[in-house]
Amino acid sequence: MGSPLKSLYLDPAKYLQSFKAFLECSTGYQCLKDFMDIRLPDVLARIVKGKSLLNVIGVGSGSGELDLKMLSVLHQNYPQMMVHNEVVEPNPQQLHDYRSFVSQTPGLGYITYSWNEMTAQEFQDQWKERQTAKKVDFIHMIQMLYCVKDAGATISFYHSLLDRNGKLLINQVTGDSGWGKLGKTYSKVLFNAEVNCVTSEDIKRLLDSKGLSYQSYELPSETDITECFTKGNERGELLLDFLTQVMNFRKSASPELQAEIMEFLRLECSKETENKILFNYNSEVIIVDNLN
Repeated sequence: MGSPLKSLYLDPAKYLQSFKAFLECSTGYQCLKDFMDIRLPDVLARIVKGKSLLNVIGVGSGSGELDLKMLSVLHQNYPQMMVHNEVVEPNPQQLHDYRSFVSQTPGLGYITYSWNEMTAQEFQDQWKERQTAKKVDFIHMIQMLYCVKDAGATISFYHSLLDRNGKLLINQVTGDSGWGKLGKTYSKVLFNAEVNCVTSEDIKRLLDSKGLSYQSYELPSETDITECFTKGNERGELLLDFLTQVMNFRKSASPELQAEIMEFLRLECSKETENKILFNYNSEVIIVDNLN
């Protein structure tokens, strides 16, 4: 028998270590950056009209690499536009890395920052306490709706903050991705209250039920998880923890569960090519409009 499975979210430092290992082996970030170069200018064009200042909220911004990519695309297309950027990130090391990234990056004088070391729910509660009538032009949530208890309520709240013609950008894995399949099949075994196994299809059903207008763009990507299948490989163990969202999966899961999950990852979630096992990490960007 293995030890009780513990959520990776309970150890922010270990989560960050595993997440970085995942990013090293994944094309996901590059696909998002390509989307920002190609598609984001059209999205921004519908937001900036008649404005000299954009209010932006990044929910679950991590270390800021993708945030600054989005804002650099904005600045390239609208160099006179000023930005106030609310950063919402609960992981203290990620927030520290973001602030360091900003301090070391030249040419960011067009951005002012508010730093919020808190969850999306804590920021929501704080916003309501402010009783502010302030509206926001652009909000983005990249791969973070796993971390909220009620994705529909979270989307509704942040969408309510949008100014007329404002946009909410959501990025989640697709239902047919490796994570989509893993979550659908093993959510009760691997995941717990800290993880919400929501996919882009779930998000679109929520949006449809609320009658909200949106556009969606699928981003094919993959993650090389070959090292997961070599016991004792340091990065492979970190990757496996991140894929399962279980702390020390190899040590804590029973041999039977380990064998079952490893087979599922290999046969149902991945493809094999040139001696590599490539995990399907397809995701979708959903741009939600505010037409009111």
